[in-house]
Amino acid sequence: MNDFVNNKILPPVMKFVNTKAIMALRDGMIFSIPFIMVGSVFLLLSSLPVPSWAAFMAKTGWSAWFNQAYNASFGIMALFAVLGIGYSWVKNEGFEPLSGGITALVGFILVMRPTAAIMNPAGTKVLIKDTSYLSGFIDRTWLGGQGMIAAIIIGLITGWIYSWFLRKNITIKLPEQVPANVAASFTALIPAFSITVMWEVVYILFDKFGHTTMTQFIYKVVQTPLQGVTDSFGGTLVIALIIPFMWFFGVHGAIIIGGIMGPLLQANALDNARILKAGKALTVANGGHIVTQSLLDQFGTVTGSGMTIGLVIFMVVFAKSAQMKSLGALEVAPAIFNINEPILFGLPIVMNPLMFIPFAITPAISMGLTYWAIKLGIIPLFTGFMPPWTTPPIISGFLVGASWKTAAWQALMLVMTFFIYLPFARRMDKQMYAEEQANLAAEEAAKKNA
Repeated sequence: MNDFVNNKILPPVMKFVNTKAIMALRDGMIFSIPFIMVGSVFLLLSSLPVPSWAAFMAKTGWSAWFNQAYNASFGIMALFAVLGIGYSWVKNEGFEPLSGGITALVGFILVMRPTAAIMNPAGTKVLIKDTSYLSGFIDRTWLGGQGMIAAIIIGLITGWIYSWFLRKNITIKLPEQVPANVAASFTALIPAFSITVMWEVVYILFDKFGHTTMTQFIYKVVQTPLQGVTDSFGGTLVIALIIPFMWFFGVHGAIIIGGIMGPLLQANALDNARILKAGKALTVANGGHIVTQSLLDQFGTVTGSGMTIGLVIFMVVFAKSAQMKSLGALEVAPAIFNINEPILFGLPIVMNPLMFIPFAITPAISMGLTYWAIKLGIIPLFTGFMPPWTTPPIISGFLVGASWKTAAWQALMLVMTFFIYLPFARRMDKQMYAEEQANLAAEEAAKKNA
């Protein structure tokens, strides 16, 4: 089986993981994580679904102030994404990356135009065609979740073309005596100008022939269907199973899938946040999503990929083999903060067919049951708040749902992991214990013979 995995499965998986686009997407999306977490805090404070709290925030004016911080962080994550992806592509190619990231940002803003309804000083809604009221500002509608797929596409295309210009030396070269920062700005001039002209042409074509923008077109034709696919029971199971599948080969599945699926899950979370921010009830009928980043983080990878806390409890309390007991004791503290690499590689779970079974089905069962618990109204939809990934379980469950019901449900899922891992862990412990006893007997025999 090891030969089959190493020769037939691992090479195409690693080839896909190490493509330039996937690497740029993975590395670029990481830039947005701190700002998503910061914005989530202000979102939770301004939109906590507790009537007394909401009344207090509205009366004191704190809600509007906290929303301003949310709008400047979580609310514009598409800007961070396009800049980060363009930056990462150029950096991975070995060139000075900042200008490449900024060029991608310019292209992203260029292909947009304001679409949100606005009011004139008299309080009347202004028609979109009344351009006198639509100049001089950037519409936030497309800077958050609704612009994520467009941001990814523009970031990847810009990074690729910008790097091509530099590889072909199609740049302005200055003497060595010129300061490095000045020389870098001139190096970027030709590729940045060419790429900006390209996105300007794209904007004109969509505006003239489609009476829309590239961003709106992608959102309608690509992103909305993709969000719909992810926001389903089938999409939930696919997301839950891919991460442990990648981990089986030693590839960090959470990071890879986070880079690919994260934008869609975060867009779903932003839609939920937008509903709360508008003062509406967070329900599916109002456009809320069940499958968000929080479903993956708090019910698929909580205590680590594979939700291995149940395995850790067995190792510490019930294992007979010295190896499992000692490794379990070392893993208790990291598991509280959602880190489980010590047992993934130490037990191991990686490349271990026996342990792969519970490792794969545990998050699938947890996320699948949670999907139906939300759909049936047992627990509320997630608010869009994204706590730091090291937030301990139960606490994180309460925060993402702003409800004790979500915390209790998360606790129930964690208890369930013990019973899923139990038969497989017991079998592995029995094998390890037998090996340890055989080695001990061999050592005793060697001592007697000596």
